[in-house]
Amino acid sequence: MIDELLKFFVLFFVVVEPITLVPLFAGLTEGADEQFRRRMALKAVIVSGIVLLLFALGGAWFLSMMNISINAFRIAGGVMLFLIALEMVFARESGTRVTSEEKDESLKRNDISVFPLAFPFIAGPGAIAIVLLTFGAPRPVPQLAVGLFGVVVLVLAITFMLMRLTPTVMRVMGVTGAHVVSRLAGVVLAALAVQFIIDGLSGAFESI
Repeated sequence: MIDELLKFFVLFFVVVEPITLVPLFAGLTEGADEQFRRRMALKAVIVSGIVLLLFALGGAWFLSMMNISINAFRIAGGVMLFLIALEMVFARESGTRVTSEEKDESLKRNDISVFPLAFPFIAGPGAIAIVLLTFGAPRPVPQLAVGLFGVVVLVLAITFMLMRLTPTVMRVMGVTGAHVVSRLAGVVLAALAVQFIIDGLSGAFESI
């Protein structure tokens, strides 16, 4: 159980990218006061937690209703995560999370907590795919399910703390440091994404 929780923590942490979220948060809240930053950060992680909880509870039902096998979703999720990993490794503008038009719109909004912070930056397609794959079929036992969602809460708490400490983190690490961390995490995510694809293909061929 501990191994499962550690594996899920690494995977979910890499997908959410709380460290590389700091420069984005700094840019979106540039010129704002501390109270605004705190309110946006808190609201973003709460909304993200609710979204992920809904997918954790209803993910298996959703896949069943859409007549999508868990193996098909593993393959699709693996491909999507691999694309995210490539963007992380090569430090490209993330088209899998937000388009340039959406980013321009977010700079004009007063409330950035739901869009783009909660979605698509924190509870983005990658994070939702991980939750659906983890809490889907077969469903984890109740104790493991509670532990897994506890990991989600822990990563969201880390994300909140890093956003609250944005000025300090930017002084210590800088944009270059954030990119280095993102590239290293991208390599790990690429390997995990390939494993999802392999597992999905293996399960699909076994069921034929």
